[in-house]
Amino acid sequence: MLVQQILSSKHSDAVVTTTADTSITDVLRVLSEHRIGGVVVSPDGTAIDGILSERDIVRALAARGPSCLEQTASALMTPNPVCCAKDDTADSVLSRMTEGRFRHMPVVQDGRLVGIVTIGDVVKARLSELSMEKSALEGMIMGH
Repeated sequence: MLVQQILSSKHSDAVVTTTADTSITDVLRVLSEHRIGGVVVSPDGTAIDGILSERDIVRALAARGPSCLEQTASALMTPNPVCCAKDDTADSVLSRMTEGRFRHMPVVQDGRLVGIVTIGDVVKARLSELSMEKSALEGMIMGH
């Protein structure tokens, strides 16, 4: 299965972004409103400066205390995040996410942000693919 297929199966192709100068408090509000675990940090919705996840914020809270909530997204984001392309396979994306220990991966095409996949998206797609393979094999065994 390809990333393009995963993107087309999602409810929305919109990517929630924030700018580098957005306060962490406002980023938390965006995460909560959209019920998501991370945002792409972008000046214009297509270029990628970084990525900021709930985990990044929790780690900063543990290390620095509540004063980190007054900082901006640029202070806590991961710059130059690992990205994938629409023609990457689900297996390769899952492998990179697992090795890198992150759960959100921006999708780029021609250097522009075109989507985002989460580890949940990829696992769901793989489970669906495995279920179809199982059904096909059962059909072959049963002679259908």
